[in-house]
Amino acid sequence: MSRERQSRPRRADHQEIPRTCGQHRLATPPGALAAGVFDQVAEAILITDAEHAILEVNPAFTALTGLTREAVLDQSPRGLLLPGAPSAGIDGLWREVDLNGHGKAEISYRHRDGHACPAVLSISRVRDAHGGVSHHVMVLSDLAALASSGRRAGRQVYFDALTGLPNLQLLTQLIQESLQHAARHGSHLAVCSLDIDHFKRINDRQGQESGDLLIAAFAQRISYLLHGDDILARVGGDEFVLLLHQGADDDTLDQLLAAIRRPLFLKGRCVQVTASLGVTFYPQDDEDGDVLLRHATQAMHRAKQQGRDTYHVFDTGLDRQIQAREAYRQRFAVALAQGELTLHYQPQVDMFGGDVIGAEALVRWQHPERGTLAPGCFLPVIEGTALEIELGEWVIEATLGQLRTWRAAGLELAVHVNISPAHLLSGRFAERLEWLLNRFPEVPSRLLKLEVLESAAMHDMQAALSVMRQCQALGIDFAIDDFGTGYSSLTHLRQLPVDLIKIDQSFVRGMLTDPDDMAIVESVIFMANRFRRPMLAEGVETLEHARALLALGCTRVQGYGIARPMPAERFPGWLQEWPGRHEWSALAMHLTGPSGPPSSLETK
Repeated sequence: MSRERQSRPRRADHQEIPRTCGQHRLATPPGALAAGVFDQVAEAILITDAEHAILEVNPAFTALTGLTREAVLDQSPRGLLLPGAPSAGIDGLWREVDLNGHGKAEISYRHRDGHACPAVLSISRVRDAHGGVSHHVMVLSDLAALASSGRRAGRQVYFDALTGLPNLQLLTQLIQESLQHAARHGSHLAVCSLDIDHFKRINDRQGQESGDLLIAAFAQRISYLLHGDDILARVGGDEFVLLLHQGADDDTLDQLLAAIRRPLFLKGRCVQVTASLGVTFYPQDDEDGDVLLRHATQAMHRAKQQGRDTYHVFDTGLDRQIQAREAYRQRFAVALAQGELTLHYQPQVDMFGGDVIGAEALVRWQHPERGTLAPGCFLPVIEGTALEIELGEWVIEATLGQLRTWRAAGLELAVHVNISPAHLLSGRFAERLEWLLNRFPEVPSRLLKLEVLESAAMHDMQAALSVMRQCQALGIDFAIDDFGTGYSSLTHLRQLPVDLIKIDQSFVRGMLTDPDDMAIVESVIFMANRFRRPMLAEGVETLEHARALLALGCTRVQGYGIARPMPAERFPGWLQEWPGRHEWSALAMHLTGPSGPPSSLETK
């Protein structure tokens, strides 16, 4: 690990033992003292020969199982202890013993009352002076008895069957204990999530047995690198977690990955693997154990995205932003469900006759604490989520409801609704639109106009064309919104089945002072006229803007100079006041000569 910690002496190679919490190596009890311990210890102990025939059991075994010493001698522990079908846990445990000389796993055993009960079984293989297998020592710890006696209170001792390492349940407790220790002593803790790169490919290609051997050898190598109270746990599959109680610097993480790259020898074959590592640091990341583990896992996945065989440190600041964004999304979902959204309407007029020809529906959030929020405060947060489509359907439904109300009051006016690219191309847009139209049979479909961003159509031209044609079959007209800001071309303008082109307000607002904006506005108007498409300019804030657009041949406008978006209940009153705005109705007078207004499709 780090240079200071790596200088500590290590065991000789022949003494390497994978470390687990509380794991120990058992040996033959020598002498009278050991024999007394063997008889008095609370855990059930069996000693078998190399062929697994029982040589000796202690009184605790008899008390636990109800089997006498005489009844079990020369018998196999598997037949006596394990109820029912073969145990995968036992098979994995023996593989671990064959690999490491010892192991530990959770099993079910046959209690003296005949029922299957949970236990932890530890097995150690004892060799003679010549290296041959002399016998095995087995320790059976009854989990139910431990729980009832209070010995498991607050600390569930579970181990991974394949590696003997703590599993996720035990790791959770170990993290909490490590955090408490770090908080008391003002020390640091690094929580690392470690995942073998491309393990599934290796497992599928070479088989599960080879995969298990790789996992066990990988665990042994990482265990050997640990020092002091550092902990390695296997949390599932090829995922491991490291708790480094002295923290970890860049050198530590680099050395860990370098050690992992060294070849492993499995059944005479050389296997080389890499790993992706995610790490978060306490107290910089001041959270509880579950959250720290989640943060380390997030960082590990980020390391995989960066190309694998590397590490990534969790960014607490970025995570806070993500959490805040998610909380805001959830709050918006509540607003959508509880009726906190409303529509405002901005009029659209034709400057030659001064007629109000329609309105655009614009959503607002009536936030209980923050007041009225414009779309820019929440649309970017829900973009790309299901809420974006839910909001789009809500706007269409609310608009149809308002059109029904206005029409019943004698006001018939077309209303434009903005549709997001994700909503248009969601796959069910035309079907859902038809369903909504059928819910409002009193509203002619021609009164609902849909506006799509230019970029939405260009994202998938064929899909967009198909959806738009289905909607036109229902009697719906389309407008291209914010034209000039996307990927427009003459070919696309010719292909798109649109009935109106809206010139983006960012160009209109600056056209009087910025020659480039003026050039763009002129070009859009020219193209619209050449392709015989009606046009409407947004962002008209002054009479000067209106006069300049009129001179260029664009007569339909909307913007603050005419009216700001307003609640539906105020719209009829504004309509009554509009004819009194003589400065707007007189706009076209000085441009209309003996031959009529300027040549434009807008005036036809």
